[in-house]
Amino acid sequence: MVRRIAATDLSVCIVSWNVWDELRACLESLYQGENRASFEVIVVDNSSTDATLARLPHQFPQVKLLANDSNRGFAAASNQAISTGCGRYYFLLNPDTVVPPGGLDELVSFAAAHPQAGVIGPKLLYPDGRLQYSCRRFPTPVAAIFRHTLLELLSPGVKSVRHYLMTDWDHAEVREVDWISGAAMLIRAELVEEIGLLDEDFFWGSEDVDYCLRAHKAGWQVLYTPSPQIVHAIGRSSRQAEISTIRHTHQSMYRLYSKHWSRWFGSRWLIWLGVRLRAVALIGQWHLRRVFGKQTVENEE
Repeated sequence: MVRRIAATDLSVCIVSWNVWDELRACLESLYQGENRASFEVIVVDNSSTDATLARLPHQFPQVKLLANDSNRGFAAASNQAISTGCGRYYFLLNPDTVVPPGGLDELVSFAAAHPQAGVIGPKLLYPDGRLQYSCRRFPTPVAAIFRHTLLELLSPGVKSVRHYLMTDWDHAEVREVDWISGAAMLIRAELVEEIGLLDEDFFWGSEDVDYCLRAHKAGWQVLYTPSPQIVHAIGRSSRQAEISTIRHTHQSMYRLYSKHWSRWFGSRWLIWLGVRLRAVALIGQWHLRRVFGKQTVENEE
């Protein structure tokens, strides 16, 4: 990637797909109040069919809008925004988030005070105020077997899942972590120059895990900070195409394991089989929930 001269502190990069109401609330939160840090907002729309393309240019003319003819996925669309931006930092932000007043200033100040941090993630909260586990340890096959499956319902509180989600920690202080959720991920421009953009072979899911792992391997820190606290109404886009989401996230899950941890053909085959069986099981659970009128899982990571 050819680095542009930084003309602003922060490039906020938002990928949107058929979530106009949430996107509008997100943008309103970004522009409310005064910010000491300079910032730009880039929205990449993945071929929405709702009101986004008609209303965004009129209600937020200051936003840079990139409209795709098809849904390119999260990683590719995020790369479009990063390549367009000219900030010292790139802030990947989901459209179903609300940033508190002064939140962007806090992120920029934190990044400036921690120059060894290539990736930074703030605390995320559900709309009802509950903690969202937005920073985690690297996934393991055992955690994947139990996470969001019937096995987790039959055996709640499995140690491997708790370890993966970092439920043993109150998330109240700054901490170096394995990876940060792409729902709200600040990336230092120097890191992008060194290791490149997101891996576009991850259409949806696991691209954030992959990027943080690449940052660690390059000698950068990945830091969690409890401030600012961003509200994230998780899954508003994925619930519009839940079966497709399950398929894409499992394809990405397989790519993650085969890329970093399972380079031997035999182990890749076993991972492929396990991931495929997990996807089939979750699709089956989805159909059962439809029958019994229950909602699907909140997050498939």
